[in-house]
Amino acid sequence: MSTVMTPSAAARRELPAFGDRLIGPDDAAYHDARKIYNAMIDRHPGLIARCAGPEEVAQAIAFARAHELPLAVRGGGHNGGGLGTCDDGVVIDLSLLRDVTVDPQARTVRVGGGATWGEVDRATGEHGLATPSGIISTTGVGGLTLGGGLGHLTRKHGLSIDNLLSADVVLANGERVRASAEEHPDLFWALRGGGGNFGVVTSFEFRLHEVGTVVAGPTLWPVELGAEVMAAYCDFIPGAPRELNGFFAYLSVPPGPPFPEELHLRKTCGIVWCYSGAEEDAAGAMAPLLEALPEPLLHGPGPMPHAMLQGAFDGVYPPGQQWYWRADFVNEVPDAALEAHQRFGAAMPTWQSSMHLYPIDGAAHDVGPEDTAWSYRDANFASVFVGVDADPANAGLIRDWTIDYFEALHPYSAGGAYVNMMMDEGQERVRASYRGNYDRLARIKATYDPENAFRINQNIRPA
Repeated sequence: MSTVMTPSAAARRELPAFGDRLIGPDDAAYHDARKIYNAMIDRHPGLIARCAGPEEVAQAIAFARAHELPLAVRGGGHNGGGLGTCDDGVVIDLSLLRDVTVDPQARTVRVGGGATWGEVDRATGEHGLATPSGIISTTGVGGLTLGGGLGHLTRKHGLSIDNLLSADVVLANGERVRASAEEHPDLFWALRGGGGNFGVVTSFEFRLHEVGTVVAGPTLWPVELGAEVMAAYCDFIPGAPRELNGFFAYLSVPPGPPFPEELHLRKTCGIVWCYSGAEEDAAGAMAPLLEALPEPLLHGPGPMPHAMLQGAFDGVYPPGQQWYWRADFVNEVPDAALEAHQRFGAAMPTWQSSMHLYPIDGAAHDVGPEDTAWSYRDANFASVFVGVDADPANAGLIRDWTIDYFEALHPYSAGGAYVNMMMDEGQERVRASYRGNYDRLARIKATYDPENAFRINQNIRPA
């Protein structure tokens, strides 16, 4: 009687050098090893391979392909749609590749593909330097960067991909290449926004900027003023100094310091600011918006290290919550959209649920829509709707609110969405998010991954 060998048993026979870094369903470490940030995603890989370097990444890819197993790549594990894991297949876990090497003279940093942004921000911050890096420090460098990289520094310094100088990549055939403006330029173009479609990036090199102390924090108003605040914000931010970044949010006040106890869990609307210029100029930069609006409940911006701002949401959103996402790019927010935002923003179903409207202008508009794979350079905002709660019993509640909110606002959108803020929403949605760049991405995919081995992602199918 023949028996079918499990992926983990086959891997132990074929990849003995990995030792206990091969984790299968029968191992004590399996339950923790398969967890990802979004607890709504509950997948059971056949094998998790913790790779210690590019050569082992190549071996794990070859193993998955030889056994015709699905292949997922996990950096920080933050992907909302759970696209860093899979059922029954192989997960390449990059969490051991987290070296961060700063060159303060050259103003560059080299980062392992499994590092988180918190690790990068702390290392670069010691030299008064930073690169654009999202808004939550536990986010993985790899996923955020390959999808584009919106964050607190976008208006001043662009997206993460606008500061990417090179990437070391393991291709589907196991070949190891460096992609940059000079080497494999087509691949370098595709990596800047095209997600994990083209290979496994084991190391990134970024340009750094002088960013030491920022003036940052929220200004909050009663949730009933949401439409008025959002309208004023949308008029104000495109003409604000590039040093001033700020995103609009519907949010509930976190139940702890530094927020006053009388505001805890109160539904509000507001702006989360980051001013990266001279400290004494921050108040003047914010003043025109504040003077146009009623007195806020809280005006909290103050000086802090950039890394502290990056970690400010970490306690509000620890790993293991239920998350459901929807997103859109937006050019303008007409009155009908403001009314819909107000209706859903005031009805946030749980205190961690939220809506953010991120600015895409300033330095992000200096790059053309065909200069990188990230095509929505002409959009003015990226909206994201997230239902979040710790209790699995509320999964349906937060999902329904998110989808209903998204569907009410989608008619006012630019069409596609920031791929880092999408669930697994199908091929038409992926095409809409790359617009005219999709066909070129598909041709590059056909060159570097013709059999679509890297397909557990916002997938670009080979031409």
